[in-house]
Amino acid sequence: MALRRRADTLTPLVFFVMVTSLFPLAIGPEPDTLRTIAPGVIWVAALLAALLSLDHLFLSDHRDGTLEQLVLAPFPLTLIVSAKIASHWLLTGVPLILMAPVIALQFDLSADSILVLLASLLLGTPALSLIGATGAALTLGLRRGGVLIALLVLPLTIPLLVFGAGAVEASSAGLGADAHLSLLGALLIAVGLVAPWVTAAALRVSLDT
Repeated sequence: MALRRRADTLTPLVFFVMVTSLFPLAIGPEPDTLRTIAPGVIWVAALLAALLSLDHLFLSDHRDGTLEQLVLAPFPLTLIVSAKIASHWLLTGVPLILMAPVIALQFDLSADSILVLLASLLLGTPALSLIGATGAALTLGLRRGGVLIALLVLPLTIPLLVFGAGAVEASSAGLGADAHLSLLGALLIAVGLVAPWVTAAALRVSLDT
C-alpha cells in the first residue's frame, strides 16, 4: 500500500540525497574537512529523512477506519504494529542504507569507514523507525502532528546519533568502532523490546480519545 504512494516513499530518500550533497558544495573540496564532517552530516540527514514519513505511518489507517478494525482483529496489536514498523524501515531505512556508500564517496571516506557507516545505519535505522512509531502513535489525530512527532522523537534519538556518528569517526581515526556498534546494537534490542508494546498502548489511547 505504501508503494502506491510513490511521492511519500521517495521523499525521504530524495531529501537525504539533497541534504548530504549540498554540504560538499557549500563547504568546499578540502578532503580533510569533508572526512571530518561526514559522519555527523550523513547521520543527521538520515535521522531527519526518517522523520519525514512517520506522520503517515498510522494516519491513513486512522482516517479510513482501518485502525479500529486492526485493533479488533484476532491478532495481537503488538504484532500488527511490529509489521507496520518493519514495513516503514524497509521503505525508508533500507534505501538510505543502500544510498549511503554513494554519499560517503562525496566526503572522501575510506572503504573501512564506509563499511562502519553501513553497519551503524543497519543498527540505527531500525531503532529510528521503532522510536518514531511510538511518537506517531502518541500524536495520532492531533493537529500539527508532524511537529509534535519531531519534538517527541528527536531527543530520544540523540544516543543513536552520537554512537552512530561516533563509530564512523572512531574508524576514521583508527581507534576501532566495536564499542560504538555494540552500544548501537544494545539500544536496538532495548528499543525493539519496548517500542511495539508502547506503540500499541498509545494507539489504543488515541482511539479511545
